[in-house]
Amino acid sequence: MRAFKTIAFASLLASPIAVATPGAMAAVAMDCDVAILGGRVMDPETKFDAVRNVCVRDGKIAQMTENEITGVETIDAKGHVVTPGFIDTHHHGAGNPWGVKASLRDGVTTPLDLEMGVINVDGYYAERDGKWPVNYGAGVSHEFHRMRVLDKIDISEPAHGDDFGRLRNESYKENDTPDWAVTRASLEQLNEMLANMDEDLKAGALGIVSTTGYMDKGVTTLELFNVQRVAANYGRLYASHVRLLGNTSPPTEGTLGAFEQIANGVALNQPLLLSHNNNAGWWEVEEHLQLLRKQGYNVWSEYYPYTCGSSTIGSEFIKPENIGALNLDYTNLIDPRSSEKMNREIYDKIVAEDPAYIIILCLPAREEWLPMWLSVPHMTVAGDQMPPVDETGNRLGWNDPFEAYNGHPRSAGTHAKTLRLARELDVPLMQVLAQNSYWSAKHLGDAGIEAMKVRGRLQEGMAADITIFNPETVTDNAGYKLGTNGLPSTGIPYVLVNGVAMVKDSEVQDSARPGQPIRYPVENTGRFKPLEKEGYLKNLLGGAIPVPHGMHGAGDHVGEQR
Repeated sequence: MRAFKTIAFASLLASPIAVATPGAMAAVAMDCDVAILGGRVMDPETKFDAVRNVCVRDGKIAQMTENEITGVETIDAKGHVVTPGFIDTHHHGAGNPWGVKASLRDGVTTPLDLEMGVINVDGYYAERDGKWPVNYGAGVSHEFHRMRVLDKIDISEPAHGDDFGRLRNESYKENDTPDWAVTRASLEQLNEMLANMDEDLKAGALGIVSTTGYMDKGVTTLELFNVQRVAANYGRLYASHVRLLGNTSPPTEGTLGAFEQIANGVALNQPLLLSHNNNAGWWEVEEHLQLLRKQGYNVWSEYYPYTCGSSTIGSEFIKPENIGALNLDYTNLIDPRSSEKMNREIYDKIVAEDPAYIIILCLPAREEWLPMWLSVPHMTVAGDQMPPVDETGNRLGWNDPFEAYNGHPRSAGTHAKTLRLARELDVPLMQVLAQNSYWSAKHLGDAGIEAMKVRGRLQEGMAADITIFNPETVTDNAGYKLGTNGLPSTGIPYVLVNGVAMVKDSEVQDSARPGQPIRYPVENTGRFKPLEKEGYLKNLLGGAIPVPHGMHGAGDHVGEQR
């Protein structure tokens, strides 16, 4: 009998950060726009770790030196870590000013939505051009394009993560059914969706992103493969909340959803991001990703450092016929407006009145896993920030207080919490900094996004996105109790975005808009070719071979599987 090697969690946790030798540093002092003095400079790409003065000029890191420097603005960083600004690839509040403000206090300089995504991409970028406090970017929303075609919702204006609750509610109005979630597309509908997504990719979107786990009854395997292919035509990433996420028993284990996405990505040689891989079976998924990276594939995953998640109450996976597959019941749900546990009676009442109502869902098994995630290589920190609303469901704005937010605390405290946990659990700080910045920048840069090749690093010549924190005191303060949900992180007194201090002495500034677009170049010609039944089968048979008479029926399910 063939001997099999024992797979230990330790093998997943011990892979080192890549080491490079920093370039020689200039010894000449210079005048700077911002002089950051005496901080512990930590760069997770090169593993450089030493006290230096950092000179910021024209939005870039101009110099790192032991010599004296002067600047128009000076920051005393003694006793603090100076590191690349944090990058969050899963941020549904990135289109909302309050969400941006909370994330700046959490050290985030580049929040991106690579799970829900946006629709009408050109308009999304135009709305923020020269007007946004942080860097901004997103993928094309699979969910929103399904809503536009299947639920016939008029989404003629740009929509983003801040709009998903409103649009999910609207999807019930036509026929009391959220077709985006449960209805299979016909071939004509699928072609319409794919062509529309291609238009958004032409406009420079970062890839196609999907909430597949919320619409697994409607999205066939063929649809998912072709959605991924539309992005792969441009060499761009696919990122997704996989189907079956959280299911714990055969034949519907959540790992199967991840493996579906991975198999498609490998077949298409596509950059691949698995959204919040922090449920049962995450260790299997991470082993697959590590093996694929060794073969040269650009694949990685995310986690957020909480044992409770969040969703809309009408989501398919927590309906009565489905919640048992998660080994959960309705007492695992928390109402963020009352901070109290729910039950079936409360669930039934709220879901009938407001299926887009935000709830919190706690998974006890994560208590054991969370400390492990801090040490997994290429498992990046992403907050999955929820749309910022108050206790009545009204949208928050820039001037609303942090205490007004009602929802999951991950919207305010994700990144500082990983720094606190690393301190308490004795996880190397450089590892957690790589999770918060470098690995996201590396993978996105490797996918050809030029703006990410100069972020996630603290090196001369890189963009001056910089987070400065006190390693002994940095902490999250947001909790599950109403009134504490949005309390800002502390111990992060300075955050620079493209060389502009947007947080000073722990106060978010409202005097500048230095954010830059994270975007591919706009293209004039699309790359999508519509699916059609006869051609599909001819391609499978080598192109020139006629389709055998008995196989014509096989094409009937291209785009509309049984």
